[in-house]
Amino acid sequence: MAFKYEIPYEQNRSRRYRFFEILPGMLSYCMLAMPVVLSVINVTVAAVFILIYLLINFCRGIAAAAQALRGFHIMRVHQKLPWSTLLKELEAGQIPPNAKRPRWHVGAVARSHTKALLMPPSEVIHAVIIATWKESEDILRPTIESVLASDYDMKNVLFILAYEERGGERTEKQALKLTKQYKRKFLDSIAIKHPGDIKGESIGKGANITYAGRQLQTYLQQRGIDPLRVVVTTLDSDNRPDKNYLNALSYAYVAAQDPVHASYQPVAMYTNNIWDAAAPMRVLATGNSLFNLVGSLRLHALRNFSAHAQPMQALIETDFWSVRTVVEDGHQFWRSYFTFQGNYRVYPLHVPICQDAVLAENYRKTIRAQFIQLRRWTYGASDVAYFARYAFTGGSDISLWDRWTKFWRLLEGHVSWAVGPILILFSGFVPALFHPKSFAANELPLIVSRVQTVGIVALVVTVFMALRLLPPKPLRYKHHRTVFMVLQWAYFPITGLLFNSLAALNSQTRLMFKWYLTKFDLTEKAVVVGAGKGKQTKV
Repeated sequence: MAFKYEIPYEQNRSRRYRFFEILPGMLSYCMLAMPVVLSVINVTVAAVFILIYLLINFCRGIAAAAQALRGFHIMRVHQKLPWSTLLKELEAGQIPPNAKRPRWHVGAVARSHTKALLMPPSEVIHAVIIATWKESEDILRPTIESVLASDYDMKNVLFILAYEERGGERTEKQALKLTKQYKRKFLDSIAIKHPGDIKGESIGKGANITYAGRQLQTYLQQRGIDPLRVVVTTLDSDNRPDKNYLNALSYAYVAAQDPVHASYQPVAMYTNNIWDAAAPMRVLATGNSLFNLVGSLRLHALRNFSAHAQPMQALIETDFWSVRTVVEDGHQFWRSYFTFQGNYRVYPLHVPICQDAVLAENYRKTIRAQFIQLRRWTYGASDVAYFARYAFTGGSDISLWDRWTKFWRLLEGHVSWAVGPILILFSGFVPALFHPKSFAANELPLIVSRVQTVGIVALVVTVFMALRLLPPKPLRYKHHRTVFMVLQWAYFPITGLLFNSLAALNSQTRLMFKWYLTKFDLTEKAVVVGAGKGKQTKV
């Protein structure tokens, strides 16, 4: 039987569905036209509209800077916690006298006396699925080693390397070699080949990890392992979990109020190769890291993104991930949300999983790869139509308020992604173009300039955070490289405009005209070799 909440095929999309596919792009272009249209109609109204929009974004920026600082502090605290000890205390149901422990841990131990844990933490099995296509061993091996370096018993960890048949003979040999080499270090180590000719699938990670998930289900059935004991983490080839990630995930899973109807989201940090990346890519990578730190504190808006974990039992009920979208991570939230009729949430794990900033073998390819990556992320606008189909067609038990608020956040987020940088940079100058003698039109750029000057406070915080997030500087770089890590922020307005806005508008325009993305465009990976004088592509 087909899964109920799947994305419809293109030929099955109704006019209503098409309306909601068009809606994000239509609103974005209307927002971009608004300063011009209002300036023609009434310069005062245009000035008020622009000023209100800029003030809203100014307040958001200041709030985000404050939250980034708080999120960074919480992440560092969680990285230093004695997670193994906390798990033992949770399982025993008691904390030694005079031991200093976080309040939430004290509360969890107290609750375990009145409501039993889902299971003892020591019984949790972690399945770690690493998806790969053409990445080389130089990319994959550090990811596997980072899992092994976890402060966790690897005999409770299943390692699965999900590789693509499309990767060819080299990819298959590499997958079999790696899983054989690491087999004794895990509970088990399995290579699963995703066939390249399964009908109805989009080419991408979702189809690959879904096939691996179904094979894992069979594996567990054959060995009599209860799916409730298994938590599945999906990683890209360059993802490196913090040493405390598996412990923190075990804790969150067994202590959660409703552990099955949930996913668990670590903080994605793009710092692995940050010293090697080009300046514009460093700015974007750092901005995305800070955005994820802020998101870890916004529990009402937290969604699946990139590397995340979900109970095997829940994955079985949702028929794993969608095989019809190139944004399977964010889409999984909505897929689970409707499957469980709103009884679903994302729990933050305040520990990082470090990833690569975009880096290809030369500057031109790096620019292209960065745009393609952001185009794939912004293609999450396709979820607007998916959400509307299942939220507003009747028969849903989810409260109307919850549906409407989530729909608004989803839609507004994608529209702001597309238009925010453009309006912030240019809208203040539009009224003066139509009314060069108007006092209001000529004062507006001055007011905007003052607002942006105060907004430099947020940028200063961003630069401070960027320096705090840096891993140790590689020996191949001299001290002046650190200076460039500060000067790079001159690119900030340009990167927001050329990458975020244009990528989002590209995705939304594709949805408007049915130019769908049906293939997962792999972000090219490269590593610096030697003394850093050249790069070697590793894909």
